[in-house]
Amino acid sequence: MARVVSAQRPIVKAFTYRMIAMCMDFAAIYPFTGTVRDAIGFMIANNLYTTVAYVIHERIWARVTWGAVAT
Repeated sequence: MARVVSAQRPIVKAFTYRMIAMCMDFAAIYPFTGTVRDAIGFMIANNLYTTVAYVIHERIWARVTWGAVAT
């Protein structure tokens, strides 16, 4: 049975994933720094550069034909 995915689903999915990742970043760096401010700074910086890296990665893969089947 095929499923139809709404346009909002991947946006919500990406947002919730980033929230989980940011919490994990905070939990990983806070014990090393001992300060909430430093942990939040790392969390924000990490979220920004990993999001940019992901977009670049996706744009590169959009041009790769390996593994894609023409319909």
